[in-house]
Amino acid sequence: MSLTKLTASALAIAALSATAAAARDNVQVAGSSTVLPYASIVAEAFGENTDFPTPVVESGGSSAGLKRFCEGVGENTIDVANASRAIREKEIKACAENGVTDIMEVRIGYDGIVFASQQSGPDFTAFQPTDIFNAIGAKVLKDGELVDNSYQNWSEFNGDLPDAEIAMFIPGTKHGTREVFEEKVLLVGCEETGAMQAMLDSGMDEDAAEDACLDVRQDGKSVDIDGDYTETLARIDANTNGIGVFGLAFYENNTDKLKVATMSGVEPTTETIASGEYPVSRPLFFYVKKAHIGVIPGLKEYAQFFISDELAGPSGPLANYGLVSDPELADTQKSVADEATMGSGS
Repeated sequence: MSLTKLTASALAIAALSATAAAARDNVQVAGSSTVLPYASIVAEAFGENTDFPTPVVESGGSSAGLKRFCEGVGENTIDVANASRAIREKEIKACAENGVTDIMEVRIGYDGIVFASQQSGPDFTAFQPTDIFNAIGAKVLKDGELVDNSYQNWSEFNGDLPDAEIAMFIPGTKHGTREVFEEKVLLVGCEETGAMQAMLDSGMDEDAAEDACLDVRQDGKSVDIDGDYTETLARIDANTNGIGVFGLAFYENNTDKLKVATMSGVEPTTETIASGEYPVSRPLFFYVKKAHIGVIPGLKEYAQFFISDELAGPSGPLANYGLVSDPELADTQKSVADEATMGSGS
């Protein structure tokens, strides 16, 4: 690889630590548990098919990964942050305050958020956003009044659902999946049940009402899972009535244990996510610290390898694990080749 094209930031790293490349010669990645299986596949293939060491890939959630990413530049900071949501403005600001000013945003494809339960459990096979909101929203609309949620069973608010105890295991707040779950399920359910309008009618402003819509009950019916999807699966294994929130890829790799529900009448599949028909889907990203390109061996090559047609294309191995290939993958490939950073176009 060429080490001749060093940016000013990269030169600063080299000045700070003259032994950076020698001290750490592998790419370091952390972040989203949704992106983790894809990144792990890519890292292994990268180590096997190039002259670079296998990258070290850790999980921890999108927010945790981006927090580490924004800690600064240098060999003691990670090179790549995986995320199942776009980086937030406050995170970009935190990065800049710590000298991480040139960030490359790389969209790898799309994923869907699915609702799955035990294969042998109750017949949870069809949901609407209103069902999820009524099950775990902190305040719900009953008989025209906004009240604390006291529902115990699903059938209490929807006779088509099983007469089974509510037990939902949802991603914790540090996971990118949580944000999509809130925006595309809880908020929609809050609006469709009329709860949001009731909040506005009570004198709340729109921001306060939206925040209230995203509040979940704290009586044990809804449990935040701060670990990865394996922890959610373990909770469901231990609870016949348990319903978990997963990425499509994880579900597809555990169909022997889980059954999936439709959302708004649409089954989550690669096809329905690619077409936009399935309502709970999102783009997946990783972020690259441009200052580390040319300092950490193989960093740019890893990024290019990840989004190559051979890996991230519709016939690649990532698609076999549930990634929905990005129709604009060629544009992303050019962006990485040009080392384009966010907001600069170059």
